Amino acid sequence: MHIFSLFIPQSVIAWVIIGLLAGWLAGKVSRGRGFGCIANILIGLVGAVLGGWIFSQLGIVRFGFIYSLAAATLGAVILVAIARLFSSGKE
Repeated sequence: MHIFSLFIPQSVIAWVIIGLLAGWLAGKVSRGRGFGCIANILIGLVGAVLGGWIFSQLGIVRFGFIYSLAAATLGAVILVAIARLFSSGKE
């Protein structure tokens, strides 16, 4: 095992990919352009945590790419909706 694998696990790369996809999907679902690439990734990553928590509260516990993407997208859509409530109304 390399020492770098202790600091940057491959799962982090998967989180970034899922975050990017979820943020992009949230921008599309919310009928907007999103907030830019970096903001979409951050919204997607935070959305993954929020969506995972929501799914677990609903008793939906699965593993895999599709489940992770669905949970992240749900959380990201919720975050985008909240962000737009507090934005100045400009798109």
